[in-house]
Amino acid sequence: MLPDLDKIKGVHPGAVLKRALKKGGITGSDLARTINEHKQTISAILNRRRAINVKLSIKLGEVFSVEADYFMLLQASYDVQQQVAANYRRIPNLNHFRKALFWDTQLEQIDWDKNKRAVIQRVLERGNGKEIQELLAFYGRQTVKKIVQSIKKSYLPSFEENLKNYNLIE
Repeated sequence: MLPDLDKIKGVHPGAVLKRALKKGGITGSDLARTINEHKQTISAILNRRRAINVKLSIKLGEVFSVEADYFMLLQASYDVQQQVAANYRRIPNLNHFRKALFWDTQLEQIDWDKNKRAVIQRVLERGNGKEIQELLAFYGRQTVKKIVQSIKKSYLPSFEENLKNYNLIE
């Protein structure tokens, strides 16, 4: 028996499906054969790398004795939650950073939380005072200090100089 949709809104359908398969002692390959679908497709869904489509939602609804739109509604709920989270993603004031500092990517495309360590290292190695100040304002001095401790090696002497100049080492 699958959980009520209201209780699991925002959960990836693959997670719900994985739990249901585990409870029923069914493998992803068994499910793929049952619904005449590629096992790679089922694997990608179970591992949250792929979304549920309408056709698959109908097939899964039949197998698990739920409404045909159960998995589609779950997918829509998950997609909405992901978009809301993306809309509220924090970013620093990009006007304080030179495009040349991040020559290998576009400033607007940087995931400032996911790539925190690399961003901090890059700015402390190659950034000017304005960029370092914005970095400290965005992440906070304590966070930057903590990340700096995990950076084992920097090839640029400016990194060490900036650590001292901005009191980021103990």
